[in-house]
Amino acid sequence: MCETNHNPNIKLDKEGNCNTDEHKTWNRRSFLQALGLVGGGSMMLANTPLSVSRPSPLSIALSQSVNENILILVRLQGGNDGFNTIIPVYDYDVYANARPLIRIPPSEFINLNDDYAMPKPMNKLEGVWGEGQMKVVHGVGYESSSLSHFKGSDIYANTNLLEDDRTGFMGRYFGEIYPDYFFNPPPSPPSIQIGSIGNLVFKGPESDYSFAVSDPRRLLQIIENETFYNLDGVDENCTYGEKLRFLREATNTTFDYADVISAAYERSSAYEGYLDDSLGRQFSIISRLIKGGLGTKVYLVTLGGFDTHNNQTQRHQQLLTSFSEAISTFYADLTAAGWDDKVLSMTMSEFGRRFRENGSLGTDHGTAAPTMFFGTGLNGNGFVGEHPDLNNLTRGGNVTNTMDFRQVYATVMKDWLCIDEGLVGRSLLDSDGGPFESLDLGFNCSGTNPNIPTDGEGLTHIPTYSDSQTFINIVTPQTTHVDVALFNVVGQKVATLANEMLMEGVDMVINVKESANTRLSTGPYVYQIKTNNGDYSKSIIIS
Repeated sequence: MCETNHNPNIKLDKEGNCNTDEHKTWNRRSFLQALGLVGGGSMMLANTPLSVSRPSPLSIALSQSVNENILILVRLQGGNDGFNTIIPVYDYDVYANARPLIRIPPSEFINLNDDYAMPKPMNKLEGVWGEGQMKVVHGVGYESSSLSHFKGSDIYANTNLLEDDRTGFMGRYFGEIYPDYFFNPPPSPPSIQIGSIGNLVFKGPESDYSFAVSDPRRLLQIIENETFYNLDGVDENCTYGEKLRFLREATNTTFDYADVISAAYERSSAYEGYLDDSLGRQFSIISRLIKGGLGTKVYLVTLGGFDTHNNQTQRHQQLLTSFSEAISTFYADLTAAGWDDKVLSMTMSEFGRRFRENGSLGTDHGTAAPTMFFGTGLNGNGFVGEHPDLNNLTRGGNVTNTMDFRQVYATVMKDWLCIDEGLVGRSLLDSDGGPFESLDLGFNCSGTNPNIPTDGEGLTHIPTYSDSQTFINIVTPQTTHVDVALFNVVGQKVATLANEMLMEGVDMVINVKESANTRLSTGPYVYQIKTNNGDYSKSIIIS
């Protein structure tokens, strides 16, 4: 008999057994769609969103193949006024004439160099700048910028300038490296949103690759009161029984996932000095997760209130104070713990503000704005790109962007997170203009990725893609034996690609398909290089 309690939709045959036709057509993905879980990727337990989790061999291999670098996205929600954040001192007369009532006077400057300044409410960043932990990219935006909060936010998340798209650039990236994410996600969440849920940035074609939590201590409460479900006696020969078992497994593994995050939080200690405001609390949580060794690569925090149509001077200064206090304290915290060189923070906002003030002591929706970066990994302070021409405004009174926001994203993905250039292009929907050229932000993977060292202590290994072929390029600074193996999505070894001596300075180029000498399906794989001096690995794509 089939268990049908409280489920009028279960179909029985004349003998009261489960309908076998229904069983033939049912699959877990369609079931999850019916429950509204696919595309959301999270469940609500005790009002805290928790994602289903179960580590897979591929996920573990991938987690071992990347560097330790972490990215923090700092969303300035509402459209930050870049002109009153990074003040164009070099053209101050033009700036002051456009903003007679809301301009920042020279007496309120924190000079960054002869051409640019910050307002005094950002004074906590003066030391960050002085210590070489801050850079600014000028004029970030895109052509025909949307002035809608919703559309602008979507475009900065999905990078699609041509049509509506409900996937985000980081979601598409995670979708490629975790093809079976919902059933076999990585040991740690790929991304975490503090205090917000469901940002499009992390939305993939079939799942949301983020974990949203307002307070890790809530997770601890869930763990302490958890009830693991007994899987014995569940009849998997019945569709309803299979569904029931899956949901119980999902709930059980959810407790395990909550345990991972809570354990990382509890392994670290709080740093005194954060303001007791929204952004300060968000950064304090992230700091503890990082210091606790969680392993998550991308975090998102949000500071709202930047839609300053009126009374901008006071409101904007309060927001910039909160922002600068949080950033300054966060990096002081990380420095004390030895993490400051591994964590890069960058701002993002749906648009900038109009150059000229309006009649309500504020500014209206605009176009381009600066993107600010923070972290020791920047290797010095400075400005990148060209500032928009303040004397050449559009008919709507806006400046023209001088830096494509996708080029900023591409630089961070390629040179900080060390993602393959081809995968970066696919994630950013770069189908027309070829790869985005990297900006000089002071870091690159040849200097930051322990798997691609340049100090002579290891070997260089870089995947490349050409004519539907995948290649692995290997160079060693000293003669060594190399054993190169290929693993599939379930962690099984599928081929030995090379097993030989490699001479110092000789470039070994492996054509993966040819060397595998077996049929390879399209999709992600992981290669591992064993040498006399250590092991190296990285994910690749077979097309």
